[in-house]
Amino acid sequence: MNLDKIREQVDYIDYEILKLLNERMELGLRTKKFKNAIQDKDRETQILEQLKKYAHAYNLIKPDFVEKLFKAIMRESRKNQKPNKKLIGFQGEHGAFGEMAAEYYDQELAAIPCAEFADVFEGVEKGNLELGIVPVENSLGGAITQVNELLIRTDLKVIGAVKLRINHCLLKSPESNYQEIRIVYSHPQALSQCRDFLNRQQLEARSFYDTAGAANMLAKEKPKMAAAIASKFCAELYNLEVIKENIQDHKNNFTRFLILSRREQENSADKCSIIFSTSHKAGTLFAVLKIFAEERINLTRIESLPYRNDPGTYVFFLDFQCDDIHSRVRNILNKVKLKTKMLKYLGCYKEEVF
Repeated sequence: MNLDKIREQVDYIDYEILKLLNERMELGLRTKKFKNAIQDKDRETQILEQLKKYAHAYNLIKPDFVEKLFKAIMRESRKNQKPNKKLIGFQGEHGAFGEMAAEYYDQELAAIPCAEFADVFEGVEKGNLELGIVPVENSLGGAITQVNELLIRTDLKVIGAVKLRINHCLLKSPESNYQEIRIVYSHPQALSQCRDFLNRQQLEARSFYDTAGAANMLAKEKPKMAAAIASKFCAELYNLEVIKENIQDHKNNFTRFLILSRREQENSADKCSIIFSTSHKAGTLFAVLKIFAEERINLTRIESLPYRNDPGTYVFFLDFQCDDIHSRVRNILNKVKLKTKMLKYLGCYKEEVF
């Protein structure tokens, strides 16, 4: 093994250590929901003694070094577990666009990956996460149906929104030759948003559950002749190389994310979201929309979705601009309630564009 190969392996191990440390910190954050005291001396002593015993199996790692190292790790973990550190769940793996949107919303939040959108909602509902962030619509792909259905079924409130510009990058592992790439992995929506680019380059698209997950798989498994479509953030996170940036077919590609909480926010707002359904009579939807027209309220989104609990009935998602959370919105919603079968108030909030 030559020097370059040794250094390459050292770099890879260092990267894996960092990733595992981050995973440990995340698990530490999750434990604060199940214990009153941040510091558990007995538990920490027990862990240290056990680790020092394990160290005897490795002749290059001394027990006193193990103790110093893990005491430092535990100190850092305790800092992260302070009560004011809030957890926000996002769907996907680290590097996902949802995590990026969460960081834009509030850099002080600790972003926790969740396997499915339902896990984000459940985590917030059960109090394991203070907040959740989910994509509700994309400017090219339209509404995210699964998220909209979860908004109907749960009682969570929307306390903020982030409109994030989506820039897709073609990524490869450092070991691969970009001229040999024939297969590209990514989320189906990302693949569809880059269809023209893939066709021009004669690349085969293969679906993966998550853009960041595809990048992580590429870094771990290093499949031959393969690349991934993901964010530039993923390239930094997983030690991948960017072959080309902004490969999406349309440059104005935005995804709108909602911030979820168990409690509604009471600060200033510029947008309000509701869900409603109407009876099967001609003009019922018009009657609702007429209320907003008469109040000179600008609608920013209206989507319809079949209501599973009542076949043949459609549920409408409506966003409108507002400058007063209390009196004016309350007055409008009272009028809307008289014209609908079901009305659900999601919340008034600030929306930011990045």
